Amino acid sequence: MPKDKTSNYSRLRHFVSEFGDEVFSIDASILFCKLCECKVNSDKKFNVTQHLKTDKHLKAIKREQNKIEKKQQLLTNIPQKCTFNIDLCKTLISANIPLNKLSNVKFRQFLEKYTKNHIPDESTLRKLYVDDIYNETIEKIRSQVANNRIWVSIDETTDVEGRFIANVIIGTLEIEHSGSIFLLHSEQLEKTNFSTISKVFDKSMSKLWPNGIHHDNVLLFLSDAAPYMKKAGKSLKVFYSKMLHVTCAAHGLHRIAEQVRDHFSTVDKVIANCKKVFKKAPTRVEIFKIEAPGICLPPDPIITRWGSWINAAIYYCENLSTVRGVIEKLDEDDAVSIKKTKKYIVKPGIESNLACIKLNFTILVEGINKLQTKGLSLITALKIIEDIEESFKSLRGEAGTIVKNKFKTVFENNNGLTSLKRISKILSGEEENSELDGDLEELTSDDIVFFKYSPITSVDVERSFSTYKSLLTDNRRNFKFENLAKHLIIQCNSVAYKRCHNSRYQIKVSWVIVVFVDSKDYSVVPTKWLVQNDTDNLENSSVQFCKWPLGRVTSTDIHDALDPEPTWFEYGVKIVGGNKTYDNFKKAWHTRVEKESENEEVQLMTKRKRPIFDVSDGSSDEGNY
Repeated sequence: MPKDKTSNYSRLRHFVSEFGDEVFSIDASILFCKLCECKVNSDKKFNVTQHLKTDKHLKAIKREQNKIEKKQQLLTNIPQKCTFNIDLCKTLISANIPLNKLSNVKFRQFLEKYTKNHIPDESTLRKLYVDDIYNETIEKIRSQVANNRIWVSIDETTDVEGRFIANVIIGTLEIEHSGSIFLLHSEQLEKTNFSTISKVFDKSMSKLWPNGIHHDNVLLFLSDAAPYMKKAGKSLKVFYSKMLHVTCAAHGLHRIAEQVRDHFSTVDKVIANCKKVFKKAPTRVEIFKIEAPGICLPPDPIITRWGSWINAAIYYCENLSTVRGVIEKLDEDDAVSIKKTKKYIVKPGIESNLACIKLNFTILVEGINKLQTKGLSLITALKIIEDIEESFKSLRGEAGTIVKNKFKTVFENNNGLTSLKRISKILSGEEENSELDGDLEELTSDDIVFFKYSPITSVDVERSFSTYKSLLTDNRRNFKFENLAKHLIIQCNSVAYKRCHNSRYQIKVSWVIVVFVDSKDYSVVPTKWLVQNDTDNLENSSVQFCKWPLGRVTSTDIHDALDPEPTWFEYGVKIVGGNKTYDNFKKAWHTRVEKESENEEVQLMTKRKRPIFDVSDGSSDEGNY
């Protein structure tokens, strides 16, 4: 009996089952090759197998295999982000060391030798790690701020590339101590006006609170007294109803100092021309050093730098006769600046003008310097302004009238500062029955308490521009601003977060005085840097070593007592005074101790040169975040 012919559909299904559904598919009565994208003669099995051997089909198989391999490579060959690379990238950016320094052979060999790790290429760090570190920095800021009340400071500058750059600094308002300070945002502006500043402000708040801006937590806005800043403050008040807008008090004092400069025009001409005499003139500098040994060269004041002109006037008051004698020895035909200096430095009344400036206006420079101190309470900062105002009451004559009127104009137009004065009186108990009206109407009694350590200057945002300038050097002009901003934020906040972490979460910080066994140098050291078994029972424990940071160590580093890192050196030490500890850093820093082998006292605050360690005063503006 003859066999029944199988149906056409069953035969096609058999081919698909035999050769795989990733190769063939069935469309009605047609056998279709997926790889070649064509129909195949399926009358006989021979025709199908013949198609599988064609060059077209073999090439299609190879293309498909290449696609699969590429997908697998993407899934399985993703570079692993090791902690060493993360720490290396973070350290280089924080220390403002360009990542391309890793291409230096000696530097790579040094790192590989002492870290025992593979050193990645600069492009690897730039492409795979910078963004992660930046995002981590922003997340740390968010976690630190959380639901705290904050203040915001914004300023703009023009960089060497002619770009308008706005930086946004925020700080937490705390009751027990001054809060933490962070650089939150940096942005390039198309132009500078109240609209762009308002947008940057709101964008920064969205960045801080991505799940919804906490409008009522923004209590203070600090800026300079530019008209567009004042207008921006008024427009933002609509959305941030509790916010007070204060223009920088230190900047206000500088404007008064500028008024002093304008009034004493002869002194200004002496200062302006004399600094040109010795600029890029080594021969004249040599003459000055011979004629005036032990005296610094005439200062080079920058009129935009707070109080620098007053300091220059004080220099000439103290050294006028000496400078005049040097100028007289110079040939006025050599430079126009010499001729002009000779003309104005002998003008009648120059001595009396300099004496007046030094006696009456030194307090402006002192006040500006005091206001830049970190951690001032509101009452202390306002007292500095009040002392200057009280000092000016004794001024007489034309200069006195001009300066007093300028002081009145500057600070009476600062409505936000007037509101802070009211808050200060409430906190000190001077106004026990004061009503919260006017700008204070939206504030609650709980909000008022958080103004105890509120700042009245925008000095922190000025410091961020100093860091920005150090980043954008001549050999780094190709930096895209997007990447430059990330580096700036990482660098400025690398120290800030560690410091605020210590101040907020550390239960107790104490210090000891040690002598380093090898160098015989003395220093104050945080107890957490000591290598010991029992930190809580230091008197009965044996300390023989301490950790010490790499590079230059300042008094600020020792005061902040940062957590020791694995890369720190370890040195032999002996604790002075029977393992005595100090809860007050200043007391330890100013303590005098007797050297063991000599009958001589050593004061620890004195700067010392030593071959290994460098402990110096960390009072510079940079890095004070």
